[in-house]
Amino acid sequence: MYLGAHVGIADGLAKAVEVGRAFGCEAVQIFSKSPQMWNGPPTSAESAAAFRAAVRKEGLRATAVHHGYLANLASPKQDTLERSRRAFVDELARAELLGTDALIFHPGAHLGSGPEAGLRTISESLLGILEAHPEGKVRILLENAAGQGTTLGTTFEELASVLATVNRPERLGVTLDTCHLFAAGWDFRTEEGYGRMVDRVESVLGRATVGAFHLNDAKAELGSHLDRHENISRGQIGREGFRHLVNDPRWRETPGYLETPLDDRGYDRYAEDLTTLRGLLRAKPAKSPPASRKRRASSTVK
Repeated sequence: MYLGAHVGIADGLAKAVEVGRAFGCEAVQIFSKSPQMWNGPPTSAESAAAFRAAVRKEGLRATAVHHGYLANLASPKQDTLERSRRAFVDELARAELLGTDALIFHPGAHLGSGPEAGLRTISESLLGILEAHPEGKVRILLENAAGQGTTLGTTFEELASVLATVNRPERLGVTLDTCHLFAAGWDFRTEEGYGRMVDRVESVLGRATVGAFHLNDAKAELGSHLDRHENISRGQIGREGFRHLVNDPRWRETPGYLETPLDDRGYDRYAEDLTTLRGLLRAKPAKSPPASRKRRASSTVK
């Protein structure tokens, strides 16, 4: 697995790459603008070129843009839905300009319209966006949800329904967040539990759909449906849950981005988490489990 983290862009897009590499990232995820804004200043060609050059210079293995928090491609409210689709197109264009591998987004919430209607609206949104931008190279990754409220994408089946409806595997996939998986009820702390979960991923989604992981421990109990991230090995998942994941050869070339909490030590917290994860790696790849420096951080992702 290519280990990395979500890095802030307060000091510039290219600087985010340099900072991430400095504290040990092989892969870097960013926001392309403030996640709390519908619209942000345009990304200049110069800053995009500097970002791409920094990625090459620093030898990153993977990059991603994480979509902002306001858009909801499942909204039953037409004005919000249209605004969300425009925001998504803008984010996708930014990711294309930056040359990132992926655009990661939360599928959305049905807000009372029901899961079936919400999933249909997400699919219609993505179909329209991809039809309008057929030549794109960035892969769009739906992130699994913890299951709070009316959020969609908590189950593999919900994610699979969108993938099947859109049917563009070269452009669409999933990001699996470990905290969200645990909060949704998947106990992968044992070899057997991890094997059952991955078997289910492969049978329902397909291994090739998994384009990234978000590596977060969980503050809340198994099945809590609470999206509360914790630093690696300090939460309910613990070291063993991550040991199985980072040693699984199926994910050898898949990026895993930290979104763990930061404090006044800044990215030193990320460096500690990366050290913990790398300490779990075995010298040789394991067989697939059986079934049954202190810098200013702009923001992290939940």
